[in-house]
Amino acid sequence: MSTYLLVHGAWHDGRAWDRVVPRLTAAGHRAYAPTLPGHGDRAHLLGPGIGLGTYVEDLVRLIEDEDLTEVILVGHSFAGMTISGVAGRVPERIAHLVFLDAMVPVDGETATDVMPITRTLLDRAAATATPWRIPPLPELPAPYGLFGVTDPDDVAWLRTTLTDEPALCYQQPVRLGGPAAAAIPRTHIHCTGNEPPGITRRPAPAGERLLTLPTGHDCMITMPAELTDLLRKID
Repeated sequence: MSTYLLVHGAWHDGRAWDRVVPRLTAAGHRAYAPTLPGHGDRAHLLGPGIGLGTYVEDLVRLIEDEDLTEVILVGHSFAGMTISGVAGRVPERIAHLVFLDAMVPVDGETATDVMPITRTLLDRAAATATPWRIPPLPELPAPYGLFGVTDPDDVAWLRTTLTDEPALCYQQPVRLGGPAAAAIPRTHIHCTGNEPPGITRRPAPAGERLLTLPTGHDCMITMPAELTDLLRKID
């Protein structure tokens, strides 16, 4: 039995993993898919003071309160920043890091360093009455869809789960910790279907495992069975 901690990215919440968690648990594993502060049923916590540090602290508290060890820590999209920070805090509890179509930072970087296009989102928000709130990305024409989701029913459901993201999340630097965190094995899963123009992804660092899924960005919604199969093979 493995323990999976599945971390959603910007604008999403823990429901993004609703098609993956049952598959992992049916295979005998433990799977946690928490909703981070300011999202989903915790949207009432949304505020300008919520940032990357808030997310890291929230997950570290969960890991310690549940006494989780040998965790396979999976971060989707922006959550590549989040899981990197968590690994820096509690490396002794993490068995493997999985960057799922995710940002891959080095120590001290912000999200705008890793993916400069996010600077545009901050600039747009700065020109509004609520400069600390960044609304979700809009649905794009086919074949891009909403975060890579194109099925009309799935798009309609996904839209109901999305919330604004606090700007501070993109502005706070990540701290990766020391040698213990650097020694944690890492796997990268890239979604290779229909990447929107202007979205660039860093290549997986040399020597780290790279897997692919032929689908859009929110692969936990579009290819949950295939994603689960990949996650079950990670050790």
